[in-house]
Amino acid sequence: MRLALVLVLALLVTLMVRLVWIQGIDPANAAKAAVDARTTTQVIEPVRGDILDSEGSVLATSIVRYDLVVDQRQVKTSYTKRDPITKKRVSVDAKDDVKALAEALGLDEDAVSLAVFGNEGAAKKGYSVITKSITPEAKDKAEDVGFPYLQAIQTSQRSYPNGTLAGPVLGFMQTQLKETTDKAGNKSTEEVSAGVEGLELSQNDALSGTPGERVYEKGADGVRIPSAPLTETAAVDGQDVKLTIDSDIQWRAQEAVMAKQKEFNAEWVNAVVLEAKTGRILALADSTSMDPNDPAATETKYRSSTTVTQAFEPGSTGKVPTFALALEKGVVSPTSEFTVPNALRIGKETINDSLKHQKFEMTAAGIFARSYNTGTVQIGEKLSDQERYDFMRKLGIGSKIDIGLNGANAGLLANYSDWERRQRLTTMFGQGYTQTALHTASIMQAIGNGGVQVAPKLIDSYVDPDGTEHKTADSTTQRVISEKTSATMRRMMETVVTDGTSTKMQIAGYRVGGKSGTAQAQGDDGKFDQHTSSFAGMVPIDDPQYIVVVTMQHPQGNWRTWSVGDSFTSIMKAVLAKNSVAPSTTEPNPFKVFVGENQKYGW
Repeated sequence: MRLALVLVLALLVTLMVRLVWIQGIDPANAAKAAVDARTTTQVIEPVRGDILDSEGSVLATSIVRYDLVVDQRQVKTSYTKRDPITKKRVSVDAKDDVKALAEALGLDEDAVSLAVFGNEGAAKKGYSVITKSITPEAKDKAEDVGFPYLQAIQTSQRSYPNGTLAGPVLGFMQTQLKETTDKAGNKSTEEVSAGVEGLELSQNDALSGTPGERVYEKGADGVRIPSAPLTETAAVDGQDVKLTIDSDIQWRAQEAVMAKQKEFNAEWVNAVVLEAKTGRILALADSTSMDPNDPAATETKYRSSTTVTQAFEPGSTGKVPTFALALEKGVVSPTSEFTVPNALRIGKETINDSLKHQKFEMTAAGIFARSYNTGTVQIGEKLSDQERYDFMRKLGIGSKIDIGLNGANAGLLANYSDWERRQRLTTMFGQGYTQTALHTASIMQAIGNGGVQVAPKLIDSYVDPDGTEHKTADSTTQRVISEKTSATMRRMMETVVTDGTSTKMQIAGYRVGGKSGTAQAQGDDGKFDQHTSSFAGMVPIDDPQYIVVVTMQHPQGNWRTWSVGDSFTSIMKAVLAKNSVAPSTTEPNPFKVFVGENQKYGW
């Protein structure tokens, strides 16, 4: 008994000393420690911003949803809560609330019970999901049950109301796991959504916004103490991203390239539409549709736009830099005369035209219009390799075009000092290097804009939650050729359509100019037994307003039948109609193709 008495007295003395310390010597820290132990911080997620087209129509938006979760470590089998009718506190069996909760949500009672209580004998979870992505109305019904451990976490469900429209450009969201640690050191894992492709990825910082937080105290039973202070910092919702894309033109372009891909069983077909004066992108269309609501249904390669990710040898559209530079340097004029054979020996290399033909006496403009390689290399030989390389680099070939999309392909352009004997010749007519469809469009934009290249632009502005609009910086510009050279090149491009390889690209009432291209392409087996076919054009040629580029990769069948002419004309007609472009009031003014009077000779 004496030993027991000593132990009790020792315990009392210890408690007294502790009490004196807490209440007399260090009451502030003790109180703070108690508050910290009771304090919980809850993150308030912001609403993700929308992605809009040029007219403000919604292409991607977020719908407010809620995840219902519990901390299994806090759940008690019974507790008291206030009766909503009598206002008195009553004792409640947790199983009764779980049953009511399951009924309110239309869920299986056993599944809800497992989420709330966990498996018997297993470790309790700090973050256990009852159900995900429910509507605000369903959340209110669940909270009306009055289950004290229930937490409703606001989330956003991404929705793309137009389905596949501009899908590879928009990209998509994907759920990822995120580990968090609270102040007590307890770790938990939760699911969060993040952009993983397209604009959803590249513009994530602007779209995401800034999270807020709610700080409150809760008792030992895990329930918030009603009388305790509550502080809340509101979340700042994400900005809307407004694009230059015109949904009507985007839809028409997608329809056109999808039909062309099906017609020739091509690997892919794409189209780019630009404003000639501003570089604003009106459409980036892909033949393989990707619905951001269900991205897994589309092959990974086509979940981003091929207009910026796929580089290829351009073929005869790549003759544009050679002719433009030759005119700019004054080494040729459009009426300069050349003898053009079917095959031409230069050093140890033989250059051939795609179709056998007799020897022609042609103008430089005629060589461009009929797209003869043998004539092109004669013109290219008047320029040094370094001059051509520097000009191609200046046009953007071999550099990424940053329009705010991830995965942009720079293409390949070896330094002129590394060009092989044949490569220095093939680069004159669009082989031996690669570029994307957007590169082609950007080069054509410079030709159509009086020789001033304007960097392509996809993002028009960022819009704050309160509606304040912030325009993006003006596109960078550079003069690449003179106005005189630009005008001459446009007239030569009109000759391509009136008397050259692209007569199918004519549009009634409008003066059209452009350049076609067909290049050998490497297949999956490494053999150069495939092709790339394209056309890049502008309307009206005397004062270009719009650029349309259509590219077809690896078409099947007889190469003589390959044509993207109807795709170009259908897209351009839609652009002209949408923007009420008046028909041309002047007649076409092509150059002579052949030396002498008969321009049709030999065709």
